[in-house]
Amino acid sequence: MTPPPPPPPAGQRPGLVDAATELSEQWNRWSRRRAPSARDHLIVHYSPLVKFVAGRVGSGLPRSVDPSDLVGYGVFGLIDAIEKFDPVHGVKFETYAAPRIRGAIYDGLRELDWVPRMVRTHARRIEQAMSELERSFGRSPSEDELATHLEISVEELASWLSEVATTTVGTLDRAISMGFEPEADELDGAHAPVIALEAEELRDVIREAVRDLPERERLVLSLYYDENLTLADIAEILDITESRVSQLHARSVLHLRSRLRASGHL
Repeated sequence: MTPPPPPPPAGQRPGLVDAATELSEQWNRWSRRRAPSARDHLIVHYSPLVKFVAGRVGSGLPRSVDPSDLVGYGVFGLIDAIEKFDPVHGVKFETYAAPRIRGAIYDGLRELDWVPRMVRTHARRIEQAMSELERSFGRSPSEDELATHLEISVEELASWLSEVATTTVGTLDRAISMGFEPEADELDGAHAPVIALEAEELRDVIREAVRDLPERERLVLSLYYDENLTLADIAEILDITESRVSQLHARSVLHLRSRLRASGHL
């Protein structure tokens, strides 16, 4: 008679060990033999990560954007991450995959071209004003200074930023997230040396620009991209409204966009 398997360690539920072993075996099958069934297993296993990232991206978008579309776009990013992931760098797969899922969602949103023309105009005007005032002051302008330069009220500027908050997705957002990723996360074996060098140069520009942001905006970016918190979570931590967090995020993204444009990276 075959003896029963040993019980799991104290505090560990039965089945967790088996699930972890199964996942490891599927990664081995995919890495060594590129077995399609292994890839399918990994896609299903990590699908909750796609839903999580899609939920974060979608939280600030208009209701007209279908959440299921975001998940669909994100799956393409997950598949790309699975195909390119190399565990030799010692980075967790979730850390590697999240920005690629996010990027695929942004790519899909750009194809929709859902941003109203007036909102684009407001974003360009704010970005231009930031660039002009930064050159003049040698620092990031305050919202009062921005509003004065734009010849609008502070309240109207806040309204513009709220509108723009739903449009700050795309290549720039991907670049910002890159600035918070581990080095090995971006510089994997799939990149040619010249591309890796360009990616590292972009990191440096992003990090320098982030350091120059006002403290609260810098904190919002860090909590959002580095800690993967939602806007609601950040609002609770900073004891401000979620709308205000959204405005701060939009303002910081526009500031970084003007920096990247000035350095030739946009």
